[in-house]
Amino acid sequence: MKLPCLPIFAIVMVLLVQSMIHAENTQSDLPDSFSWQNINGIDYVTPVKNQAPAPTCEAYALCAALETKLQYNAQQRYSPDLSETHLYFYAGGTYEAGYVNIIDAANYLITYGVPDEGCYPDPHRPFDYPFESLPDWPGRTVKITEWGWVERTDEAIKQALIDHGPLAVCMYLCQDFNFYKGGIYKHTWGDISTGHVMTIVGYDDTQHCWIIKNSAGADWGEDGYVRMDYDSAMFAEWYGEDTGIMYIDGAYGNVQPDVPKVYIENPKIFHTYLFGTEISQLFRSISWFQKGAPRLLGQIMVEVTAEETEIVEFYVDDELQYTDDTTPFEWNFSDSFGLHTIKVIAYDDTDSMSMDILDVFVII
Repeated sequence: MKLPCLPIFAIVMVLLVQSMIHAENTQSDLPDSFSWQNINGIDYVTPVKNQAPAPTCEAYALCAALETKLQYNAQQRYSPDLSETHLYFYAGGTYEAGYVNIIDAANYLITYGVPDEGCYPDPHRPFDYPFESLPDWPGRTVKITEWGWVERTDEAIKQALIDHGPLAVCMYLCQDFNFYKGGIYKHTWGDISTGHVMTIVGYDDTQHCWIIKNSAGADWGEDGYVRMDYDSAMFAEWYGEDTGIMYIDGAYGNVQPDVPKVYIENPKIFHTYLFGTEISQLFRSISWFQKGAPRLLGQIMVEVTAEETEIVEFYVDDELQYTDDTTPFEWNFSDSFGLHTIKVIAYDDTDSMSMDILDVFVII
């Protein structure tokens, strides 16, 4: 979600007001620290994902919160993986607009739910395109019973984290946030440059910070997380009288669908390959290359990881190229110059299916 830059005095006023709110928080019996990464020694938070290059942060934040709740409800780590792209598009989001209304997305979770990633994988495209989940997606969904806004005080946010689970938070971000590499982030310079939605998974009073899961990949920040100083969290009011802090609750549905799981592991987005060898991609934005699409020079082995899978089909531009019934599932890809779409479809012994999709740009 992109916003116009605001002057530095506006940032100062926002921080001043929030600092006053922090100071007014009363003492409570809340623990000094709490995180869904460590509940009696168990990390219930699912792995960090990467939404790039699409503006799908609202859906990623909500799914991150919901995936954690599913694992906690099951009292086990089983790596639920929900389709953020399904939630984004089916709830009315567009890349042209740059966002999906998070209220619409939360209401969609109540009415329809969100299926697993295999129904509608994220192709990591920076533009709108025709979309459709697998036909059986309605039977593979997880829903919620309610959502609501959390009062914008430290105590209320901490209590909501403990009571409801991770929280989706709408924030204004300043220019210095773009340079975050680690440590406690505290705003020091730059105007507000953008809006973003992330997921608060915990807090630490000793370090005076929120523990926040981003959706920019595990190589961003601290393994995909940011520790944000309480006084630097500028929660955004984008939807009328909201507080910018949303909880979801009452997760239920087909929480562990009996279907294959399949992922294209190689090539990867934002990587370049020279005859199969991965090299650093120095320039991510070049006008004649689709942003995010791997750039291929020469043949490359398409490598797939799959679970509960008997057969994997490999497609290029919707044309079947190869079928593999033996692990490891892989196929040598080469094609003509230009943009191509690789799709893999995995089947189990009952013919249930899941898919993954990736655009690639062939240079030579």
